[in-house]
Amino acid sequence: MEWFAAPEYWLAREVFQRLLAAVYLTAFVAAANQFRALIGERGMLPVPEFTARVPARHSPSLFHLHYSDRAFAAAARTGAALSAALLAGVDDLLPLWAAMTLWGVLWVLYLSIVNVGQTWYAFGWESLLLETGFLAAFLGNDEVAPPVLVLWLLRWLLFRVEFGAGLIKWRGDRCWRDLTCLYYHHETQPMPGPLSWFFHHLPRPLHRVEVAANHLVQLVVPFGLFLPQPAATAAAALIAVTQLWLVLSGNFAWLNWLTIALAVSAVDADRLPFPLPDPPARPAGPLWYQALVIALTALIAALSYWPARNLLSHHQQMNRSFNRIHLVNAYGAFGTVGRLRHEVVVEGTDDPAVTDRTTWHEYGFKGKPGAVGRIPRQFAPYHLRLDWLMWFAAITPSYARPWFGSFVARLLVNDPDTLALLRHNPFPSAPPTFVRARLYRYRFTSWSELRATGAWWHRTPVHDYLRPSTRHDLAHLLPPQRR
Repeated sequence: MEWFAAPEYWLAREVFQRLLAAVYLTAFVAAANQFRALIGERGMLPVPEFTARVPARHSPSLFHLHYSDRAFAAAARTGAALSAALLAGVDDLLPLWAAMTLWGVLWVLYLSIVNVGQTWYAFGWESLLLETGFLAAFLGNDEVAPPVLVLWLLRWLLFRVEFGAGLIKWRGDRCWRDLTCLYYHHETQPMPGPLSWFFHHLPRPLHRVEVAANHLVQLVVPFGLFLPQPAATAAAALIAVTQLWLVLSGNFAWLNWLTIALAVSAVDADRLPFPLPDPPARPAGPLWYQALVIALTALIAALSYWPARNLLSHHQQMNRSFNRIHLVNAYGAFGTVGRLRHEVVVEGTDDPAVTDRTTWHEYGFKGKPGAVGRIPRQFAPYHLRLDWLMWFAAITPSYARPWFGSFVARLLVNDPDTLALLRHNPFPSAPPTFVRARLYRYRFTSWSELRATGAWWHRTPVHDYLRPSTRHDLAHLLPPQRR
């Protein structure tokens, strides 16, 4: 079956699979490092409470069979170890069926984590990783040539990521249509990076060029993925370059790197501007493998009805999964761009009572803006889940209602798992007596302000976010053994 195989995509498959394995590794390491405080047995949104009220048919996960912190840690560490092995290319040393099984195990493990992760895992790149990882299991290894059908499915996924993001912008905030959104976005994005201050201060005409280029790459270029080569390779290259621009300008976890990996899968090695060895002679694969790939294609085609309809709808939804296993999803981001940046600043005191003379000490977060003199750090592709949710909390307090009180309660007992999510604890010896939260308006300083003060941010208080609270006030939000 010559039509089934595409040996010229041998390099595309190799690079795509290694990038995907690196993203998986990052995701599992982040899960292992952060889960205890977020969703662990004594976490802010414990998995056992979730699985008790949500049946397995609504959130398929191995953790419906059994959950303990030890079991979760074992799953995350197993996923990290398997990801590292795949990053090293172990799948090419295995029989085809074993390589497919290895990729499948990764997918099952991460699906199990996402489906009990609740709001901490409600990000579009979680679904994107699961959908990409599921398709990767059918891409084969060195025993077979890359299958044409799976390569087309990866392009269809990349198309939905880019075109969906472009449409949600064009249909959403007016500033995308008048080319002014980047007057604000670099400053108000969820987690600025070390270069975001400089991007924000680019000349405004260049910001308008950035937006126009974004529309071109997201609304026009994705159609080039379905054109004959070398057009598809050129379209993929433009998408990859745009994603690298986003890597430089902010922290979006692994979204950009996963999109780059998808773009790589569309690159024909024969169309590159430098010579490469001839593609290895590999067969299309055994009949059982071909049958699985054809069945996969039929499944994705059937499931594509809902995201395709969503793309055509005037009520387009972004980052929506239409099934419980996160296959063939809708994607998109920043349909609305904030004009002002607000941050929740959390402070504590060890004074026995709150008075006008009380001295408050600020908790430091790893990624989100806090101290005005601290330049934003680069964390992506690593995902700081608490920091991201704090951005949403500042925009919509109701979004934080399920977990914010529990977070503060854990600060009042110096919970070590919660403090591990922070950069700085101002009360290392004993817990504070009171913790409060205040909402601040943040903006990037100007060039002259930076030179004069060394501050990257300027902030002004807006109002109280949470009144000063004691351990007694929030005791009901702590696990029984910590009350």
